[in-house]
Amino acid sequence: MKTSYSDRVFVTLIHVLLLMLVVVTLYPLLYVTFASFSDAGQLITHKGFLIKPLGFSLEAYKSVFHNPAILKGYQNTLFILFFGVITNLIVTALGAYVLSRKNVMWNRVFIFVVVLTMFFSGGLIPLYLVVKGVGLIDSLWATILPFAVNTFNLIIMRTAFMAVPESLEESAKMDGANHFVILFRIIIPLSMPVIAVMILYYAVEKWNGWFYASIFLKDRDLYPLQLTLREILIANNTDSMSSGANAAEQFQIGETIKYATIMVASVPILILYPFVQKYFVKGVMIGAVKG
Repeated sequence: MKTSYSDRVFVTLIHVLLLMLVVVTLYPLLYVTFASFSDAGQLITHKGFLIKPLGFSLEAYKSVFHNPAILKGYQNTLFILFFGVITNLIVTALGAYVLSRKNVMWNRVFIFVVVLTMFFSGGLIPLYLVVKGVGLIDSLWATILPFAVNTFNLIIMRTAFMAVPESLEESAKMDGANHFVILFRIIIPLSMPVIAVMILYYAVEKWNGWFYASIFLKDRDLYPLQLTLREILIANNTDSMSSGANAAEQFQIGETIKYATIMVASVPILILYPFVQKYFVKGVMIGAVKG
């Protein structure tokens, strides 16, 4: 079928716009990557675009990985990530299963109350008082248990569970299966696309979390990676990673250390995405088809 001139112009404009979007999105990441591998002295005097590393150097990464705060931050973040995602998935799956069953008493009332929390919350001070009251201050669990479920993710998972044919559940009940068997042996295996999306959502949330950690954690040994990164970038605190140098050298290498720290904190979560990409679109669309 022959396309008209206006159609070709429209397609060309779309391609140009998408290419510009890719450049705008990709260039900042490339800039940080090139800057992290650049020589500190050359980078500090460079102006304009950066299209390749300036005098390839690994000094910034050596300084980052020799910093005990970074390594401790990684350890704390991995703890929060592992136990946080597991807690999130279990609580979200249990809640979604209950809300997706049609024979649950006051089902619509529960759904209304759950959705209501998306628009209204108690606020930061009541949350802090609750966390303090249960003794979670200065504990990594303070960044996990109070946020065990995300309402938006709960609704998406509930919608996915509702899409599973009821005949499978009825057959399982006839064979003597209880609700836990139905959930973990039937519902969840048939909802793996949305489970993969939930893992990605919760993992990104845990990996990037720093705000509540800054409120609930006082001990610096408990700081997650992102909170340590925030101190380095905002407070300009790179002295501990550039010791042994004079003031001018500390300032120079401090710039490359910032970029190297960003890469160290960002690359792991970027690596996760390709493994769940094939489930991502399908899992997200489940929540948009049937509510």
